[in-house]
Amino acid sequence: MRRRRPRGGPGWLAALLVGPALLAGPALALPTAPPLVCDHLPDAPACAGGAVDCALCHTVPPARSVYGAQLEGFLAPGAVRPLTPDAFAQALPDALDLAGALDADGDGASNGAELAAGSDPNDTASAPGAGGDRCDGPVTGDWNVCTYDAVYVLKKIHLDVCGQSPTRAQVDAVRAAGDAMPLLHAALDACLDSENWRGKDGVVWRMAHTKIRPVQSIKAGEEDPGDIPLGDYFDDYAYFVYHHTDDRDARDLLLGNYFVARTEGPDGTVYEPWDRSFREELDVRGFGPAQLVVRSARVGMLTHRWFIMSNTMFTAIPRTTAAQAYRAYLGLDISKLEGLEPGLPLPEDYDNKGVRADACAVCHTTLDPLTYPFTRYEGIVVGNFREQLPFAYSPNRMQHYVDTDGPRVAETPEAGRILGQDVANLREWAQVAANSDAFAQATVRDYWKVFMGEAPRDAEQAEFVALWQAFRGEHEYRVERMLHALIETEAYGVP
Repeated sequence: MRRRRPRGGPGWLAALLVGPALLAGPALALPTAPPLVCDHLPDAPACAGGAVDCALCHTVPPARSVYGAQLEGFLAPGAVRPLTPDAFAQALPDALDLAGALDADGDGASNGAELAAGSDPNDTASAPGAGGDRCDGPVTGDWNVCTYDAVYVLKKIHLDVCGQSPTRAQVDAVRAAGDAMPLLHAALDACLDSENWRGKDGVVWRMAHTKIRPVQSIKAGEEDPGDIPLGDYFDDYAYFVYHHTDDRDARDLLLGNYFVARTEGPDGTVYEPWDRSFREELDVRGFGPAQLVVRSARVGMLTHRWFIMSNTMFTAIPRTTAAQAYRAYLGLDISKLEGLEPGLPLPEDYDNKGVRADACAVCHTTLDPLTYPFTRYEGIVVGNFREQLPFAYSPNRMQHYVDTDGPRVAETPEAGRILGQDVANLREWAQVAANSDAFAQATVRDYWKVFMGEAPRDAEQAEFVALWQAFRGEHEYRVERMLHALIETEAYGVP
């Protein structure tokens, strides 16, 4: 198993919303705060992605870490809380410098020295130079811990992707090769075609769990049906694996207007796209598992029956649906104050949920416009299907919720907003999302966690940023191309 250097906290993208801004006072989150840290400390390894990790100053926001507590003491002491955004921005550089002279975790290295070296000022096991002198003497043990170890990488590829160790002959060939990289890429190609990687319950299939969130008791379809069949999530798994294997564009997870079937053949699992009309789908599969959104309104996994059934359910304005899409495919969790857009006006309270209240508006100013494009996709329907077809697109859907949510709910627009851009409908929403930095970062981070066992560390940010930028650039959103670049990184190749 790879010996990993100590690190702390979740992935750095969480800092796009919270980070040290919460030190300014309770219930205040400033999306501009994490980049301000990097404006003052541009050479810190944690700033390779342009923003620090929220774990630098927090445990679970707004609770402070030990370093965050020290930094707070220097942030405009005596000023009225909460600080205004301008006051916070003015006070932060001096606070970083003053706190930099202290030693929050008591490991003998100052906070400033730790940030400059890429270690964690909250963790006594993480300090500048920890393990950094291990190459001064002769290399011992099984692995070359001083540089890229091709034999180590070969074994990791086989275990991570194939699910089994390489043969002795494969190990000997890599050890004897003057340039082992072609052999490593060939091994990766072979493993990417294995059932352990692409089959049912394989690595890629399991990566979709948190996005699909299966519940067997309400599963429909011929395979493993539940007691109350409402939708077949195997359609979602097949669609996910299809777009993350071979040379396919991962953005079609959010953009495709077709579906994917999975069959088990003598040579392994086969995934094939299919496209049927509403009537053809009912004739072939029956109502229970049928995909009922018409072709013109399909928007990838966002409009699969399981997704809108299990998230929208009976809700007029399906905020849970939008929040799950934001979290699953862009890596932005609104419940953690991630992905909030500053400066938006208060949302209209179309369904009388009190979203304009001070405690609610901080999230709903972003969440509600994010949700409007989902409002024309029906979830579970109680009543006459002739008036409301479940799990389908209905332009007049909001009219049916006037009795339960009040007359203004019918005024809810279909147009909304995501990542700073106005969109007319869910198709445009998905186009902005799929082409965003957030989508590329979230996709690559998922695989980084599979291959490294954890989110990117501060000292690994430069390689991580280069990888997700290449994913949306030269790799053209092809996962397997990105993985070939990933196995060449120092983060993967140095034990």
